[in-house]
Amino acid sequence: MAVFSGPLQALIDELGRLPGIGPKSAQRITFHLLKVAPEDALRLSEAIVAVKERITLCTRCFNVAEGGLCAVCLDERRDGTKLCVVEDPRDIASVEKTGEYSGRYHVLQGALNPIEGIGPEQLRVRELLVRVEDESVTEVILCTNPNLEGETTAMYLARLLGPMGLTVTRIASGLPVGGDLEYADELTLGRALEGRRVIEA
Repeated sequence: MAVFSGPLQALIDELGRLPGIGPKSAQRITFHLLKVAPEDALRLSEAIVAVKERITLCTRCFNVAEGGLCAVCLDERRDGTKLCVVEDPRDIASVEKTGEYSGRYHVLQGALNPIEGIGPEQLRVRELLVRVEDESVTEVILCTNPNLEGETTAMYLARLLGPMGLTVTRIASGLPVGGDLEYADELTLGRALEGRRVIEA
């Protein structure tokens, strides 16, 4: 049963829908927003609206972008022969923090998970294969999460990419099994990138 009414309860309910925000946290954030200066609350609401209106997916790699291409795809200094395949745009930020990679990316927008109805058709697999053919890629680094879904996705992609004459590598161990790239520290992820290995298809 709702304790508060009107806009107060509506905000608590909406905040409670966010990942990682439980009912107590939602209530705490709502009451914090009540205390802050109106311009601070307005700045937050404007930032949310701006993200929804202006941020899209990159037309080449499916990273987040403001416009057609993302900042990585627009950077001519990046090595176009290497393609790092990740599940989520947040994983790009994690890899970039290591300073160990200077190639381009491809975001699958998820991982294979038949139980949840996520097959290759729901991911950006077809677009990956087209990019490999069209962009003179020589190495694909499979940087999916080291959990069951990520490993399954990596093996599936390795079987597709192997016959195309590419070097297909997988990030090395060093990341905990069952963990997410988003939470890995820079040193661990950097070592995993340095020690990536070829996957036999």
